[in-house]
Amino acid sequence: MNGKWYTVGKIVNTHGIRGDVKVLPQTDFAEERFAPGNKLLMVNEENGDSREVKITSSREQKNVYLLKLDGFNNINEVEKYKGWLLKISESEQGELEEGQYYYHQIIGCAVGTEDGEELGVISEILSPGANDVWVVERPKSKGKQLLLPVIDEVVLDVNVTDKRVTVRLMEGLV
Repeated sequence: MNGKWYTVGKIVNTHGIRGDVKVLPQTDFAEERFAPGNKLLMVNEENGDSREVKITSSREQKNVYLLKLDGFNNINEVEKYKGWLLKISESEQGELEEGQYYYHQIIGCAVGTEDGEELGVISEILSPGANDVWVVERPKSKGKQLLLPVIDEVVLDVNVTDKRVTVRLMEGLV
């Protein structure tokens, strides 16, 4: 596992008895990443075990992907991979247009308002519908998480080099 690897999904469960797995996508390019013929690296973050797999079939169902992996033909063979992450290498990432970012570029960015107030650090990206939502972990003294909708009125500037995001808080967000 040389070089940088980026998570594109997580195996959350098995599906049926023929060795299919349910994958929760963690990428904006799920159709591309989980297309038949693609190779991914399955990684167990607890112990560092990994295994390369090839997708033989894929279909989307209720915000998850059902994948058939080459060489896995029954539920007993895939059961132990629940909780494992699916990753791609840095070289497999495509170029993005201006104003688009990969999850790994956003997660970990410090968030501050245009007035200079520090809000916290982005810990997760949710995709509930029309737009993504960035989950900002606030310092203990500031209270619970802050959910920022990724829309032009809220997100003013993203600087992935400095890992810094500047936002304008709309009424009701805090």
